Amino acid sequence: MYITGTRADYGLMRDTLRAIDQHPRLRLSILVTGMHLLKEFGDTLQEVEKDGYPISHKVEMLGGGDSPKAMAQSLGRAVVEMAEAFGKSQPDFILLEGDRGESLAAAIAAAHMNVGVAHASGGDVSGTIDESIRHAITKFAHIHFPGTSLSARRILAMGEDPWRVHMVGTPGSTLKVEPPMTKADVGKMLGTNLTGPVIVVLQHPVTTEADDAGRQMRETMEAVRGFGVRTVLIYPNSDAGGRAMMEVIKEYERQPFLATFKNLPRPTYVALLSVADVLVGNSSSALSNAPNFGLPAVNVGTRQQGRERGGNIIDAGYDREEIQRAIQYALDHGDDQAFRAKCRQSPFRDDDAGAKIADVLASVEMGPKLIQKRFFDGALADTGAVALGARSR
Repeated sequence: MYITGTRADYGLMRDTLRAIDQHPRLRLSILVTGMHLLKEFGDTLQEVEKDGYPISHKVEMLGGGDSPKAMAQSLGRAVVEMAEAFGKSQPDFILLEGDRGESLAAAIAAAHMNVGVAHASGGDVSGTIDESIRHAITKFAHIHFPGTSLSARRILAMGEDPWRVHMVGTPGSTLKVEPPMTKADVGKMLGTNLTGPVIVVLQHPVTTEADDAGRQMRETMEAVRGFGVRTVLIYPNSDAGGRAMMEVIKEYERQPFLATFKNLPRPTYVALLSVADVLVGNSSSALSNAPNFGLPAVNVGTRQQGRERGGNIIDAGYDREEIQRAIQYALDHGDDQAFRAKCRQSPFRDDDAGAKIADVLASVEMGPKLIQKRFFDGALADTGAVALGARSR
């Protein structure tokens, strides 16, 4: 059972879900929760439904609040509802991606019910509460699918037994648009004119800075407004501070430079990245997806602090002038072949991760050895071994 709460995790795991669904020894179901069930964030449940996989449960967890307290309360509701869902469906495994609260809730419920927990993208580093959530999921998870060798080493350093760690690559990170599309093609898809330079804005709230989210969004909006070029903005996620950011965005929506979308289907978003000139904000997509197209990205603020990154990232603080300088640098160097080559460098590669994840899940032996976790004392002496479990198979 795959647990999905956002457009982001579902898009990244789409190929993995296809591989699981097609595997002769596996049977896939989907539990939908979180932002998918909120129309104000784009009603992304439709994207899941279009793929046709069986949706076993829809778990309502998010209330109307926009605060850290509301996030904590949503987490509590999710644990209760996830336990009910797992009790009814009796999955052998749940599969989680990343560092969302709904994934942590699922991990807590499943581990207490002796349901196997498989976790993709563990061992990563970033800012905000996300890092604590991600590492907490690692300690509940029974099988790990880190995206990079460094992430695998971090998981081993946390005392996870090497046979549980399978370095498969980063699901959904390697993207192609076939056949290639022009700005005019993508503009038709979006219903907007993409003539000239194109800026894409995707900025999420930082939970540890939730009270400042509105101001942070305004600095970014003022920065891009100053260029007067076509800017495509996708709404932020539902974390604390998200609604405050949306209120700021609405103040700019009637200005001619801006086209806003609550959500874009994954293929449309990928096509947009393929023709954009710069991506601005703090989405992990800037690190994992943008390098596929040599797309420079202005990373605003602290959300991706400490995360592995490629050569396309230009850091900026929450200051409109600093953000403008970074955008201008990206636009000025758009035709520089050496700069674009640097922007294609990335530690994140898919490497057929979906098929590898499906094969591992199909081969895992269920039972006490899997479910009963203990700290691997070898981690105290050596954290250099990577993906021993994967190599032994």
